[in-house]
Amino acid sequence: MMSVVVDCDPGCDDAIAILLALRHANVKAITTVCGNVPVAQSTENALMTVAIANAETPVYSGASKPLIGPRIHNDVSHGSDGLGGLNRSSHSRTCESNSACDFLLECVSKDDWVIALGPLTNLAEALARDSEWGKRIGGISIMGGSMSFGNITPVAEFNTFADPHAAAKVYTSGAKLKMCGLNLTHQLQITDETVTMVSELDSAQSTFVASLLEFLLNRAERLVGSRCAPLHDPCAVLAVTHPTLFKFEECSVEIETQGRLTCGMTVIDQRTTRPRLVPNTFVATHIEATRAIEVLVDSLEPQ
Repeated sequence: MMSVVVDCDPGCDDAIAILLALRHANVKAITTVCGNVPVAQSTENALMTVAIANAETPVYSGASKPLIGPRIHNDVSHGSDGLGGLNRSSHSRTCESNSACDFLLECVSKDDWVIALGPLTNLAEALARDSEWGKRIGGISIMGGSMSFGNITPVAEFNTFADPHAAAKVYTSGAKLKMCGLNLTHQLQITDETVTMVSELDSAQSTFVASLLEFLLNRAERLVGSRCAPLHDPCAVLAVTHPTLFKFEECSVEIETQGRLTCGMTVIDQRTTRPRLVPNTFVATHIEATRAIEVLVDSLEPQ
């Protein structure tokens, strides 16, 4: 199994991605960051998810604010607690005493991929302390950015917008990068049929995930009038554990940090009429969505 660290800000789809990773990878640790919710809440959500999975994976709490600028949270997408206000499971798990940044620097090696599902602040802090860190690890699979539209602004995706300076540092780090942006994640859609398939598994994990999926569908119905919703973060897990489900294009990706209208935009060189900038990222352009949903549902089968 691939060895990974999941860096996240749970978040409904983060929690689902954690469970997916726990089934299909050796999850060395989970590191948490301020993003969808404050870092204390994201840490608690990660700990509860690990407990529901009955896993022993350590959780390290990370950055509580972006490198520069104010905190931005995402109550509309995930609710004030990050998990749609579902009934919470009690547990006795606690986070580790070391920081996420310390763990990333001390324990992540060339055999490990970091799967980054939130703002990239923890990774940028590691690079600020050791600029060569990114070149010494296996790679980074990012859920963030977009080749087309944004969601928090017309051109910026939430994770990148929440800490564009951190994203800029990661994309220029020399690390092997995979990017699953909104253009890709919107191809992986859940429906009521997905909820039914998950619910029928009748396990603690499937009950938890079905509640999260139901919240995401209810939110989509309120916002856009359709019970169909994209499942973002699992894509970045599958890009590492099941890469044959994807098509990738090697591109130059840069992050806009200054623009009044474009801050947080992933600027991707897609030109065909002149020499392109030197590629630094494998950008996912297509996913076999039906098969990906099958993998996700299968991962929730009781063991």
